[in-house]
Amino acid sequence: MRLGRAARATLGVITGIVLAIIYLPLGIVLVNSFSTSQALVWPPPGFTLEWWARAFTNQGALDAVGTSVLVALLATSIALVLGTLVSLALQRYRFFGRDAVSLLVILPIALPGIVTGIALNNAFRTVLDLRLGLLTIVVAHATFCIVTVFNNVIARLRRMGGSLEEASADLGAGLWTTFRLVTFPQLRSALLAGGLLAFALSFDEIIVTTFTAGSGVKTLPIWILENLFRPNQAPVVNVIAVVLVLLSIIPIWVAQRVAGAEAVAR
Repeated sequence: MRLGRAARATLGVITGIVLAIIYLPLGIVLVNSFSTSQALVWPPPGFTLEWWARAFTNQGALDAVGTSVLVALLATSIALVLGTLVSLALQRYRFFGRDAVSLLVILPIALPGIVTGIALNNAFRTVLDLRLGLLTIVVAHATFCIVTVFNNVIARLRRMGGSLEEASADLGAGLWTTFRLVTFPQLRSALLAGGLLAFALSFDEIIVTTFTAGSGVKTLPIWILENLFRPNQAPVVNVIAVVLVLLSIIPIWVAQRVAGAEAVAR
């Protein structure tokens, strides 16, 4: 389909507006991280590197980053295992209640975060009698991280079909051998995409975390929320936000490279 000059110009303007809405706020955060002002003001009265030095020596921020990374890694690991197993079960086998199970797997990500947080808080404290902490955060995050892995993997399984797996079984390969040599290689990019999305969702989750963290564990989103409007802390928060944006580029680039390489190979 060919577009006329007017249509191309219109699409270009709309694209520019959308990109500006997305990236201009990030640019403002970047500029404010160098501002001499201790409050969030625009335009900045001057520029300095002081806040960058303070951010990388702020023990509270560093501890919060470490906690968030640990929680995200654990929740993503659980989601990768359980999400893949559920996807294989629902796509490769027929059984009573399959559609109901699929709905129940997807439901946690559709529920409002505050509802999920309250429900998990009550379950942990009153039913399971668990002390809120790192374990409860990981379990809570895994409930919605599973959905992202499940959606990516089951979509890939539907496109794959089952002919290669059936051929592997006909040639005498067992279930594990077929999964390791046939199924898993075709799922790698889907698992990577689902894992990256699950990690990102866990890393910046704040509503569910607030209800399941207790008072002894502080993730980075909670630390940012608590320090954003404190005196002298707003510029440090901006610095951390900029660093997180820069670091997020790396896994996205890796995912694109892997997906592109597999597309070329096919």
